[in-house]
Amino acid sequence: MVLALIGGVRTSAQELPAGMGRDEVLRRCVVCHESDLIAQQRLPAAAWTRELDKMIRWGAAVERPERDPIVAYLASHFSPVRTSGQGPSTAGAVTFTRACQVCHEADLVEAQRLSHSVWTREVDKMIRWGAVVADSEKAALVDYLAGRFPAR
Repeated sequence: MVLALIGGVRTSAQELPAGMGRDEVLRRCVVCHESDLIAQQRLPAAAWTRELDKMIRWGAAVERPERDPIVAYLASHFSPVRTSGQGPSTAGAVTFTRACQVCHEADLVEAQRLSHSVWTREVDKMIRWGAVVADSEKAALVDYLAGRFPAR
């Protein structure tokens, strides 16, 4: 495991491959997000652009000259993984449509490939931020997300 000290933040850099834009991602994105979360997402360039724009609106300190290299790096190394099937269909699909797609476009969520534990963290975070998911719906939602969009 390679540890880096970027902007006073100690982070694991093992999941982030070398390339132009990597230093900017470590400096601007890993301040708030663990590198495993970034590495497991699989978004097309347009979704990475929307995601970065959202983070900037929420206060991410990204300089204008850093924006394009960050998007290019993320899209180059963490683009969608094509799957042959539609994945599992469960009761969590209803909650996904009702609670997740209120804020997130389908391509953003569908392109992510997270482990069950990381999906759990994401759902917990979204609930803290106001997503309307009942305690009785949470497990089914996490199971649906982890089954439909598993880590690769």
